[in-house]
Amino acid sequence: MYYSSHIATAKQLLSGYDPQIPLHVYLKKYFHQNKKHGSKDRKLIAAMCYNYFRLGFSFKDVPVEERILTGFFLCETMHSDFLHFFKPEWNKAINKSLEEKLAIGFDNHQEQSSIKNIFPFKDELSTEVDPEKFNLSFLQQPKLFIRIRPGQKNVVLKKLQAARVKYELISESCIATANSSKIDAVIELDKEAVVQDYNSQRTGEFLKFKIQNLKSKISVWDCCAASGGKSIMAYDINPQIQLTVSDKRKTILENLQKRFIKAGIKNYQSFVADFTTANCQLSTEKFDLIIADVPCTGSGTWARTPEQLYYFNQKQIKKYSALQKQIVENVIHNLKPGGHFFYITCSFFKKENEDVVIFIKEKFNLKVVKVQLLKGYEIQADTMFAALLQTRADRPI
Repeated sequence: MYYSSHIATAKQLLSGYDPQIPLHVYLKKYFHQNKKHGSKDRKLIAAMCYNYFRLGFSFKDVPVEERILTGFFLCETMHSDFLHFFKPEWNKAINKSLEEKLAIGFDNHQEQSSIKNIFPFKDELSTEVDPEKFNLSFLQQPKLFIRIRPGQKNVVLKKLQAARVKYELISESCIATANSSKIDAVIELDKEAVVQDYNSQRTGEFLKFKIQNLKSKISVWDCCAASGGKSIMAYDINPQIQLTVSDKRKTILENLQKRFIKAGIKNYQSFVADFTTANCQLSTEKFDLIIADVPCTGSGTWARTPEQLYYFNQKQIKKYSALQKQIVENVIHNLKPGGHFFYITCSFFKKENEDVVIFIKEKFNLKVVKVQLLKGYEIQADTMFAALLQTRADRPI
């Protein structure tokens, strides 16, 4: 009865879920209103819900209880009394590799075919994506990544060690740790380090190409600034940049201001503008570098938010591609001759990535300096797409 009631709670939560609300917000509100669940119960019920969505478009024709158990078996790695109660043979194999689990638990053709359909939109993928590996990557939660800010490495590492936080130093400035780590209680976020996915950090390699070690000041406009991660990274690469940030809502920029204060960024300009609308252009000001981390499907982050995969409508790809091209058209005229345009998405869809780069090249006569799909599905990170383009000094846009 004990574990059956947990299944019933998960079913109730899944049936009442509104996909417009992030799953973690929905679950947090439920547990706040229902104090009867202890910490272990909350963790178990949340895992059931997340693993249910991690199956994506596979096993949609099976009963909810069976889908919950299937997701739990494929996604979890620790032995569980819960799984033992319902599927003891699966619980014995819970710590085996995903390939071994698939061979043990799903031996008929229909089940094997369903597993291959976790992500069914393979024809839409960017060319460098391995469809099979990518399909199975949704069954594993990405790691939490932190970027250490300049001069803070020793401080951050000492604090993590003192708090006994298990971590892996991926590079000189990148740390990977478990998502359950309470990092904000250990280090001063935004001052000492920032939470930033590994591949988001790697886009900094493109920025270094343009702004590192320059003696003269360079003007940088982050036109879709959002939480300001790319702006802070640009500042850390070269604190002498003349920074301008914009976004479509005042509240976003107000939150960004608070974050910049923590990060020690004082000298910058900001303004509100919605560049997704036609003919919304910035006067005549010109910039050496425009960063366009554009709105997208967010598909490269779906392993963190699997509910978005479950409810995804393929028509959204075309919608976002058109939106991205509109933003480009509105902001690209503000590049100086010889200036650079840095286009970024957290998507693995070709229409949002390579096709937009082709659009920029052909319509505005920019040359491609560097383009890369930063694949995260093999390293438990997000997938990002980045392209650095340059205007021709002798030919205005």
